[in-house]
Amino acid sequence: MASKVTVIGTGNFGSTVAFILAMRGSCHEVVLRGRNVDVAKGKALDMSQAANAAREHTIVRAAEGPEDMKDSQIVVITAGAPRTPGMSRDDLLVKNAEIVKNYSLEIKKYAPNAIVVVVSNPLDVMTYVALKYTGFPRERVLGMAGILDAARMAHFIYEKLGYGAGQIRATVMGGHGDTMVPLPKFTTVAGVPIDDLLDSEEIGEIVKKTRNGGAQIVNLLGDGSAYYAPAKSTAVMVDAILKDTKQIHSCAVMLQGEYGYSDMVSGVPVMIGAGGAEQVIEMTLKTLQRTRFKNSLASVKDMVDALYANHFFDDCDKVESQAKESTKNEK
Repeated sequence: MASKVTVIGTGNFGSTVAFILAMRGSCHEVVLRGRNVDVAKGKALDMSQAANAAREHTIVRAAEGPEDMKDSQIVVITAGAPRTPGMSRDDLLVKNAEIVKNYSLEIKKYAPNAIVVVVSNPLDVMTYVALKYTGFPRERVLGMAGILDAARMAHFIYEKLGYGAGQIRATVMGGHGDTMVPLPKFTTVAGVPIDDLLDSEEIGEIVKKTRNGGAQIVNLLGDGSAYYAPAKSTAVMVDAILKDTKQIHSCAVMLQGEYGYSDMVSGVPVMIGAGGAEQVIEMTLKTLQRTRFKNSLASVKDMVDALYANHFFDDCDKVESQAKESTKNEK
């Protein structure tokens, strides 16, 4: 079957994801879904012509409606309000939760077998929203965060060392934002542990820069947020699913007992393949890292609890309750 990926959101981020996929020939068809169909059509036409210039087989087209995502193997949700200077990811909470909810319901109806990659912020909470409203198993709803955060950490390590570009492998856990947990213990340069190359003060400086990596770009741009690195990081996940690579990347998934937590979404190392997040990898964390991971999860839980307090999930919980009652009666 020809591979098909739908990208929801035609702003800088979504368009760049679609363009990267088209230029790599990662799939046979990319569908752009956005609020303005004409804009989606224009960008899709431009990308399809670029794919021909690159002699790739991918066709990019615009969605006239949600039904055009039918038969998608992957649906990427990038839609949402962008961050502006002084705005935290948490400020976007309610506005983006409603956007992700509506698109999740569309995916559930028109692409019920798809794997969903969530990129809208606050990332971990939006992944939780997508899980609730699609009703998909956890392996088919992933949030893109750790790949981007690791890439940012790798860049700051390169800046400090002055060498090793392309050979730095960084690892990050926890929520996507100020509470992320960079893991120097699992970070290397061409296989050499970072602890052998930098002292604790220098590593601490890199960790701080990594946490503020997104905000730094927002402040420099003045209008909007980063999209090149996030889009490439998203494309890495899409490739891993389409090609069934079984690569390990840090992604936001629903925890079901791993690391001692359940029914909470956070970034952890997972093996990605054709089934999505096929296996959660549990690493041994130091005491301080465990504490930071706990704090990161608490931050995400606070935002999820805020949505519950505003009755955001009432309609979803009602549907789940009815489904459980129906199953009980059938038995």
